[in-house]
Amino acid sequence: MIVTMIVIAEVGFWVLLVGGLSVRYLLRRPRAGAAILMCEPVLELALLVATVIDLRDGATASTRHGLAAMYIGFSVAYGHYTMTWADRHFAYRFAGGPKPAKPPKYGMARATHEWKMWLRTALGAGIAAGLLQLAVWFVDDPDRTASLRDMQAPMGMVVGIWLLVALSYTLWPKKDPAGPAGGVPAGPAGGGHGLDAEPGVERRPAWQQAVERVTHRDR
Repeated sequence: MIVTMIVIAEVGFWVLLVGGLSVRYLLRRPRAGAAILMCEPVLELALLVATVIDLRDGATASTRHGLAAMYIGFSVAYGHYTMTWADRHFAYRFAGGPKPAKPPKYGMARATHEWKMWLRTALGAGIAAGLLQLAVWFVDDPDRTASLRDMQAPMGMVVGIWLLVALSYTLWPKKDPAGPAGGVPAGPAGGGHGLDAEPGVERRPAWQQAVERVTHRDR
């Protein structure tokens, strides 16, 4: 039941989002569209109630209950951000609004963006970990809540990894390849990242570059 509720909540989020924006911009009824969008938190509330009822009825806490807590936490943290992003793109495509600006890629502007994303991630992980702990206290049976306790540590790992990403962009700001000089000179043999790189070539640690490859570049 819990997994089904998670799927319903996710599908429902996008249905309400597209429906609300369609009413706002295509039917030109902003108040009605806003009312539809305001129904989105009901989905998280329904999932929370379903999880509580399942645990109250004696179910052994498992990964599905942990996923419900994680879904609620990150939906709260990223829900408004996602809705704002979709609203701007919808307005641009269907209502003649300004073209949405992409997240910054270079310099301290990128670092600031990453810190904001880290704060959202920390909020989502904190809410998820808190809900997991509340479930442990609610059940009050270590044998039934072991899986919930096991899922709390990964929340800290997620926050820690994102913290490293934000710190890396702060300590080693990514330079614009099309800088004021019209471009960055290439280092020897086309490398440009070693000790013999020419002046002006961006130097970033290898681990940061690896993290970038597995994270979304333009969130």
